Amino acid sequence: MDSVNVLIVEDTPAESDALVQVLTANNYTIVGVATSFKNALELFYNSTVDIVVIDIFLNGNPDGISFAETISISPNASKPFVFLTSSTDRKIFERAKLTQPFSYLMKPFNELEILYALEMAVEKFYAQPDVFLGDQEDTIISSQYLFIKKGKSLKKVIITDIIYIEVEEKYCNIITENEKFVILISLTKILKLLDTSIFCRTHRNYIVNTEKIVEIILADNLIILSGNHKVTLSDTYKDITKKIHTLK
Repeated sequence: MDSVNVLIVEDTPAESDALVQVLTANNYTIVGVATSFKNALELFYNSTVDIVVIDIFLNGNPDGISFAETISISPNASKPFVFLTSSTDRKIFERAKLTQPFSYLMKPFNELEILYALEMAVEKFYAQPDVFLGDQEDTIISSQYLFIKKGKSLKKVIITDIIYIEVEEKYCNIITENEKFVILISLTKILKLLDTSIFCRTHRNYIVNTEKIVEIILADNLIILSGNHKVTLSDTYKDITKKIHTLK
């Protein structure tokens, strides 16, 4: 499991330091601080970035907008971003608005404002049509990640890191190597959102990541997964063996 990766584009050290302090204290990972347009592009294309916080003016020029325009034109490279600026120029605002930022915040930033802005940007950008609510966790399911809200933190769970999913009444327990999450969603519904070439049902209460299978013991109706996790294999779903070409 990873925290959400943030790229900061800000040329004033005192302000970038303050952002780094706030975001790391709330379990975001800072992949880099860019101080110029060129530097921002280098970090963006050479790092794993989930979201970007962009100062509009870099070294006196609105290069933050140019950077946003650049990363917005390629669907495969596009990531959510939030503008942070001290500019009150209406023309600058109108140009910035055309890049479709997820938020436009004025300096000096407020801690809660920036945290809420990042959370909303992630939700809007990565969310599928459904956002699921657990007892203490908001969860967004995208094609590659689960974004799970726990307290002030937004956790990123890589879907391929999930070992198995277990249903308990209306809830699903998401089991990874290091942590367990609980979300309010049926097993049938979550299976529709997962890659069925990797995730398969083994029982009415279980979905497993077939890449995490270590052993299948047909005589005992048992599947052994990485981390010595064990799940039931019912007769109804024994066809799973036909889908697995290699067992670890």
